[in-house]
Amino acid sequence: MIPMTIHDFLLTMAACLFVMGVVSIGAGVFILMTKIMGDDLKIIAKQTARIAEKGITDDVVGLVGNASTLVDSLNQLVKTTTGIAVFLVGIGVILILSSYVVVTQIS
Repeated sequence: MIPMTIHDFLLTMAACLFVMGVVSIGAGVFILMTKIMGDDLKIIAKQTARIAEKGITDDVVGLVGNASTLVDSLNQLVKTTTGIAVFLVGIGVILILSSYVVVTQIS
């Protein structure tokens, strides 16, 4: 077995924390860029607007109500996705800061 000193262990732990922090931040930014700005969400929003206009011109109250519910659901989806992405970025920053603290403890 390879002998490992406490300094080597702390350095390895700090490196792992740093890598996990960078991966977490990268995942959060990736989610923000792809999921929120995704084409699927834009297409669904456009189609919902068309359905609502069609419901208004044809006096179909149920269709307008359902389109309104769909728009509210889309807004909740965007908020949830944004929250998850911000959480991942926050965890990434905390992990990087904790790796810095571990490195400063090595003396």
